[in-house]
Amino acid sequence: MRVLGIEGTAWCASAALYDSETDSVVIESDAYAPESGGIHPREAAEHMRSAIPAVVETILDESDGQIDAVSFSRGPGLGPCLRIVGSAARALAQTLDVPLVGVNHMVAHLEIGRHRSGFDAPVCLNASGANAHVLAYRNGRYRVLGETMDTGVGNALDKFTRHVGWSHPGGPKVEAYAKDGEYTDLPYVVKGMDFSFSGIMSAAKQEYDSGTPVEDVCRGLEETVFAMLAEVAERALSLTGRDELVLGGGVAQNDRLRGMLEAMCEQRGADFFAPEPRFLRDNAGMIAVLGDKMARAGDTLEIEESAIDSNFRPDEVPVTWREPEPPARPDSDVLQGAEATVTFENDHVTKARLPKGYRHPSLDARLRRDRTVLEARLTSEARRHGVPTPLVWDVDVPESTLTLQHVGDTDLRDALTESRVRDVGRHLATIHDAGFVHGDPTTRNVRVTAKRSRNERAGSEATRKRDGDDRTFLIDFGLGYNTDDVEDYAMDCHVFEQSLAGTADDPEPLTAAFEDAYREAGDESVLDQLRAIEGRGRYQ
Repeated sequence: MRVLGIEGTAWCASAALYDSETDSVVIESDAYAPESGGIHPREAAEHMRSAIPAVVETILDESDGQIDAVSFSRGPGLGPCLRIVGSAARALAQTLDVPLVGVNHMVAHLEIGRHRSGFDAPVCLNASGANAHVLAYRNGRYRVLGETMDTGVGNALDKFTRHVGWSHPGGPKVEAYAKDGEYTDLPYVVKGMDFSFSGIMSAAKQEYDSGTPVEDVCRGLEETVFAMLAEVAERALSLTGRDELVLGGGVAQNDRLRGMLEAMCEQRGADFFAPEPRFLRDNAGMIAVLGDKMARAGDTLEIEESAIDSNFRPDEVPVTWREPEPPARPDSDVLQGAEATVTFENDHVTKARLPKGYRHPSLDARLRRDRTVLEARLTSEARRHGVPTPLVWDVDVPESTLTLQHVGDTDLRDALTESRVRDVGRHLATIHDAGFVHGDPTTRNVRVTAKRSRNERAGSEATRKRDGDDRTFLIDFGLGYNTDDVEDYAMDCHVFEQSLAGTADDPEPLTAAFEDAYREAGDESVLDQLRAIEGRGRYQ
């Protein structure tokens, strides 16, 4: 099968031909480069209007056989650019009398990595100009496990470089200057598997304006921003139980980012893959490859149903071209989590935050120390307010190690029920009312005790309470902090609901149960703010 793909979501006009028999991809691209500042939508559309016919013609001239389908980037992206690409694809499909395939640009970034690597069920980190998110396949969809709450990683770097006075694109310039710089401490913002870059960029601009050498600020930017991406990728691997990671997007060409992710995967025993550079930046090759998979599955469009969608979320795409796979599950007395190595012995749990080889040593030491102290303090604080948590038996701050009570039989991820999810809603409402957040309330950071028979439950109330009968425990408060901001409380809820989407076969009833319980026990305004957070995600 031979598929012609057309890409044009923002700055790059591109066409490609994919031959599935030989697994060969020919790509022709013409990139738009603004004279100053970032991408101007009108100028980008003008470039697309003139460049798309030329790149398509070049690919057609190089084709020495029949075209079996035409695929195009349907979204997300700049509306004026997408409409030009859509019109070209419709016209070409009608002229050649072949099926038309509408491809989600972000899913294509994931699928090209899966295709080139041969991985079965990878987690995917997309790091591009306008986007940054982490995805994993679950129950017929690619689920967004985490995403930026403000701007894409590439655009964030561009904002700093424009402040400095450098031309677009800024990412390669940050990379070049960072190689000669010394690490500069900047804010580190991870909320579960979501992240934010606006505060970091403001701090970087202030550092530069205060006289800090630009190469030092660039080094701080790389070490901080890319460590955040590596951490959320590791959290996604831990949450889903996967051991494969693929990287996509234009920022993925950065050597430091690739090195961090490779080191993280090596440390936890996972496999890592990043495609060659021509498949990382925006390109029609990935559109053609995914178009081939979708066309083979019969996932094509009628012309009248082929409108573009500039806000096309990857989790809106029914994945018709692959079989569902059961999630992997670790089985060991030593568990490698996202942040720490956990060792189980009788009723004790030893949690050691070992040094992360991918992080700068100064940043790593600060995060390990601060999170160990916070986890010990907030775990005990939550317990004082009536939320079931492990007892903290020992804290070794220099070694970043905790000794905790072993609670529950299993993670909530592996024993999801509406009643247990309701427990989580009540627990979060309680700690929010007490003035702090959990920070990472995923289905792996909740432990549950399976129900026992009546005979097994025999004994005093104190015995049942001691043994944790029918209880739902919150664990791992390392990302928590004190706050009275309803936004922070809503982010806690958002993180939990994202984890439900990534680990539950049918997350909607569970999400509804969680919110009902939170509403009964907590502040209604938190759920109102949750709706606002969902509305400003990059893919909404």
